Amino acid sequence: MKKGYFIIIIVMAALLAACGNNSDQDEQAGQENESSGSEAVTIEDAYGEQTFDQTPERVVVLEWVYAEDLLALGIQPVGMADKEGYHNWVNIEPELGEDVQDVGTRQEPSLEAIAELNPDLIITAGYRHEAIMDSLKEIAPTLAYNPYPAEGEGNQYEEMTATFQELAKLFGKQDKADQVLSDLNSTYQQAEQEISDAGMDDKPFVLSQAYSSDNSPVIRLFKDNAMAVQIMENIGLENAYQSDGFQVYGYDETSVETLQNFQDARFFYIVQEEDNIFDDQLKGNPAWENLQFVKQNETYQLPGDTWTFGGPLSAEVFAEQIKEALIE
Repeated sequence: MKKGYFIIIIVMAALLAACGNNSDQDEQAGQENESSGSEAVTIEDAYGEQTFDQTPERVVVLEWVYAEDLLALGIQPVGMADKEGYHNWVNIEPELGEDVQDVGTRQEPSLEAIAELNPDLIITAGYRHEAIMDSLKEIAPTLAYNPYPAEGEGNQYEEMTATFQELAKLFGKQDKADQVLSDLNSTYQQAEQEISDAGMDDKPFVLSQAYSSDNSPVIRLFKDNAMAVQIMENIGLENAYQSDGFQVYGYDETSVETLQNFQDARFFYIVQEEDNIFDDQLKGNPAWENLQFVKQNETYQLPGDTWTFGGPLSAEVFAEQIKEALIE
């Protein structure tokens, strides 16, 4: 009998030891998985590659599009440049948090205000801040992107989506980025279908942004490398405006006479209500009034705060604005 009890005790001890080993292995595996979530991440920007050992938590953005990128990923920056201007132009959900601090203008951000926020990452547009790049990097690691690619380096839309995905990689939000871009493509497909169903995809378009300068009308006409044009093409429309020469910002500044070459198109225009050159300076001007798309009432005014230089959420808003203008 005693021998039987002894055998049982030996077996139970072995089982307990095995359970203990499994528990240790599970705990070790959990620690390994947790550490893998904080593995170093290498990110590419306009200047090359940077490696981050930890996910940034306090981010200052010096260009609106990068604030939008963070919001699309579910991240609020701690500071940004020209917060008031952002609210005036960028009309997306989710909104920028009220506690996000303003750090000056996009052209001349305050280094002192940025440093006071103790950021662990600064994101900016390199073309704006080359002169202060070293100073920014003394405050925190700085990523600089170029939203306006040079000739032969792709278009603005391709750059926007690539940068968005690169930032998602840094923050471990690749799945969220994929969902945002998938939703955007669904918006494009739905808009294209509705426009086609309405029979409004039978003509190309010209997209303009117009304003007064020294009391003279200035007309921007958007070229194929512009993000806004790429969005319109993604909903099944074709850009009629073509011109010689590359423009890095994606538009030519020209006069009303240029429009005579594109009269068979539908004309979209962005103007401020208080500075509508087509109702003011050009009203009664034969160069405007005699255009075929004016006579046929194929002009489409877009809201004055239409934002054509944003990220994926602004792209979705713009696609909806174009669709609504065509089929309302």
